[in-house]
Amino acid sequence: MSRALHRAGATFVVAVLLLTTWSLAAPRPAAALDPFTGYLMAHFTGESATGEQIYLAHSRDGVHWTDLNNGGPVLLSTVGTRGVRDPALVRSPAGDRYWIVATDLRIASGTSWSDAANRGSTSLVVWESTDLVNWSAPRLVNVAGGIAGAGNAWAPEAIWNPATGDYVVYWATNSARNGVTKHRIWYARTGDFRSFTAPQLYIERGGTQGIIDTQIVEVPNSVGGYRYYRASADGHITVEASNSVLGSWTTLGNLSHLGISNGTGGGNVVEGPMWAQFNGRNEWALWLDQFATGRGYLPIVSTNLDSTQNFRTHSDYAMGGNRKRHGSILNLTAAEQSRVLGRWGSSVPVNRIQSYNYPDRYVRHVNLDVRIDANVSPAQDAQFRLVPGLAGAAGTVSFQSVNYPGYYLRHYGFDFRLEASDGTGTFAGDATFRQVAGLASSSWTSFQSYNYPDRYIRHYDYVLRLDPVGDAQGRADATFRVTS
Repeated sequence: MSRALHRAGATFVVAVLLLTTWSLAAPRPAAALDPFTGYLMAHFTGESATGEQIYLAHSRDGVHWTDLNNGGPVLLSTVGTRGVRDPALVRSPAGDRYWIVATDLRIASGTSWSDAANRGSTSLVVWESTDLVNWSAPRLVNVAGGIAGAGNAWAPEAIWNPATGDYVVYWATNSARNGVTKHRIWYARTGDFRSFTAPQLYIERGGTQGIIDTQIVEVPNSVGGYRYYRASADGHITVEASNSVLGSWTTLGNLSHLGISNGTGGGNVVEGPMWAQFNGRNEWALWLDQFATGRGYLPIVSTNLDSTQNFRTHSDYAMGGNRKRHGSILNLTAAEQSRVLGRWGSSVPVNRIQSYNYPDRYVRHVNLDVRIDANVSPAQDAQFRLVPGLAGAAGTVSFQSVNYPGYYLRHYGFDFRLEASDGTGTFAGDATFRQVAGLASSSWTSFQSYNYPDRYIRHYDYVLRLDPVGDAQGRADATFRVTS
């Protein structure tokens, strides 16, 4: 072989290797994902003690929803304000990585809306996963810290931008600009949801009109004439369109003809627009949170997004037991759906815990204290789900309250309380027990502490405690039956 041919061959091999390496490293387009078969919604529920956390719901048809994890929160924020709202679910183009990005805000802690808007957190809370079920610890990213006078960072969203090869993360910040203080939409770019570019102004309405909630959907094949559509809460629910995430946008109209607005137009006042395409067809739902009346989300649907006049109301839908506040919807492949339902989809029966030596009495919570009582009212105060132990040990259980999802029986100073899980290892250990043969009767049950294995759940003067058990009275007090 001549030297010229040798060099040409070597060059060809290098080119092939480089092309192969690039092909392996570059993310596959979203269109290369397996067909979608279901839907996953991330949301929060409101300003209750555990309402400002991450909840999930599942649907097979896109309009009828079932709460996952028995209606309890799936992820808890242990950073910043220790509360999250407005979660956005993000999938990588290759479908091999996921993020949840949420507002760092907890109104239930006593924060006023004025303080939250003007002196609130300028960070977002981020979780990361490779499979949608195992999530990293939450972390804070201070996206709005570079905005002069920033008062907050609310309602984040993120979308892959093929033009720049990274994600555009956008959110609302309240700050002064040109002498006017109001909410505007800002954006930053990121490739990993850890490091971000400096914030840039994205959307600003005229005069004093603010804008908070904006969500963009990418439309395959540019149905309606555009690749991207966004809906924003800016007094109306304004719909715009573009062929570029960071390009110019064309206003298509609002929903005033349906009697729907964000306040300026009156009628049914809504917020939190949330897009979802129906699997397998060119039809989209724009979900709107009827926060003013507390009725929760409703969908309006369209098969052609080129005009807001094409939207119509859709009455056949069900939202499940939890109230669903501003969130996002992710279309699921069969593999993703199987993993999610395998982790959070099974329904755990509702049980009562009956006392062995006072069989007319059942374990119940009252004012978050725990005791045994007869004739419990409301009945749900004595109802629990025995879920896999929060500490993760095989064969252990935790007691989740039925009427306070996300709250568990835990010992503290060897006394018992009903408390919301804070996500810590200490709480998990305190709320985890081994279900063993009854100390007073093997046909009944006793509950051994996971982190204090020499102690058992028992009642004393009808109050639940965690104690060592050494006599017949103690054995009887520490024996229970799990009943329906």
